[in-house]
Amino acid sequence: MSEVNANNIIDLIDISKTFGDTDVLLNFNLHIKKNEFLTLLGPSGCGKTTTLRIIGGFEKPDSGQVLYHGEDIQDIPPNKRNFNTVFQKYSLFPHMNIFENIAFGLRIKKLPEAEIRKKVTWALDLVNLSGFEKRKPDSLSGGQQQRIAIARAIVCEPEMLLFDEPLGALDLKLRQEMQHELKKLQRSLGITFVYVTHDQEEALTMSDTIVVMNEGRIQQAGTPVDIYNEPKNRFVARFIGESNIIDGTMLEDFKAQFAGREFICVDSGFGKNEEVDVVIRPEDIKLVPPDDGMLRGTVTSVFFKGVHYEMTVQQGDINWLVQSTVSENVGDTVGINIYPNDIHIMRKSEGDSFTQE
Repeated sequence: MSEVNANNIIDLIDISKTFGDTDVLLNFNLHIKKNEFLTLLGPSGCGKTTTLRIIGGFEKPDSGQVLYHGEDIQDIPPNKRNFNTVFQKYSLFPHMNIFENIAFGLRIKKLPEAEIRKKVTWALDLVNLSGFEKRKPDSLSGGQQQRIAIARAIVCEPEMLLFDEPLGALDLKLRQEMQHELKKLQRSLGITFVYVTHDQEEALTMSDTIVVMNEGRIQQAGTPVDIYNEPKNRFVARFIGESNIIDGTMLEDFKAQFAGREFICVDSGFGKNEEVDVVIRPEDIKLVPPDDGMLRGTVTSVFFKGVHYEMTVQQGDINWLVQSTVSENVGDTVGINIYPNDIHIMRKSEGDSFTQE
């Protein structure tokens, strides 16, 4: 059983959940700290939304514990938990104006009218939509409707907000703007956000902690920088950003062999001559004149991506993916340099699951 920390707001302990013949979560352990922006990231069907629904009380696990400040809350219904959920579908009441949409939960609590007005005004100001009180939802853009859904969720001042892919219906520019708004909102409110997405950019942009999931298990949990720079296995390396992953051998501490030559690296603790996976991000590969390179290859494709060029360089049986602000030409022979800090070594055996620390 995973250890419970007093600083955690939520602890999922040995959670399993099955739908029909499909195991959705398998002995799953997750710990969410107070005032943390934690993102559950993974492909469709990995179990992230089921995890969120178990936290919110919309699903019950088949086994395990759901602890809130150390107390089991599995039998407490969603409306009795001090959490609110924001869904991809905004679910605003079309016949109510914006004020009444936001005030809905407060009226259920039978708060005095003066207090309701004060709280709704505060929530609208927080999402930068002051003055929209009398408008109807269908007069607002998708981004504005999402802000109203968020205002409705925060107006009751929950201890935690749960987000189930809330930006999925927005266009790219608006989605990027909302990412920054949500992070700023979380910091100003000082409450816990648990966010579900399959979009790595959203996770890297907003999160304090990213939990990468696949097939009902945690593959890795850590800060965005750790997840990106130190992936635990092939799945994480491929799912977070672009990666070159090739076979290699760890000759000894700080020395690896791959792509037909030896390289100095910064990794240690592997067995002598242990077979490993070598991960090198495409932006970390430096193209130089052929005679100056550690390796030599031929450029086989070049694509302009806006902020950089994406190129494929064939070196023997390896096709290196390279990202650079300087373009080469298809057919050019180039040198390839890879420096020690840009080489990441992973054990071949890692990849089934990972326990969150």
